[in-house]
Amino acid sequence: MVTRRLGSVGVPDRERRDNNNTRASLTKLFAISLVTALVGVFAVNSADADAPERRKVEVLELKVQNDQYAYTDLDPKGSSLGDTYVYSGTAIKDGRGVGRGGGSCQVIHINGEALTTQCLITMELKRGSLTMQSLWVSGTSQLDMAITGGTGDFSSARGTVRYWDIATPKERVRAEILR
Repeated sequence: MVTRRLGSVGVPDRERRDNNNTRASLTKLFAISLVTALVGVFAVNSADADAPERRKVEVLELKVQNDQYAYTDLDPKGSSLGDTYVYSGTAIKDGRGVGRGGGSCQVIHINGEALTTQCLITMELKRGSLTMQSLWVSGTSQLDMAITGGTGDFSSARGTVRYWDIATPKERVRAEILR
């Protein structure tokens, strides 16, 4: 004769164990789901907290009229590390001067005829100044620079500046300033 043990409520032990296991599994699943959901909410909230605020973009398009230029040729004679170009000019908008600027490029690498320079430029406008920096291979027709800061209305400025037709009468610049 086969007998089955009944639990305290008349349910066989095996069924009660299965129900307890099912209940425990569902509880674990619920707990894991809850923790996962909370982690997701905190991750989204922290990502929102870390996300930069939307900044306004101001675009300046100007012509550049160069007026002074000097080249310092260090020893040895000819292109060598440390040689420096120094220049200044006027920023032109709608045919009139709206600012002044200037900077320098120093040779930091030579590869045959290609000279890589590190360039620093400051452009001073009525509302403040913008400072820019980048590497440039001399002779290329365009130069992209990072805006690294400024003063006045541009004190927290970041962004990019592109120069075209460098050292020609058609030189121009476009600054995309994040503020």
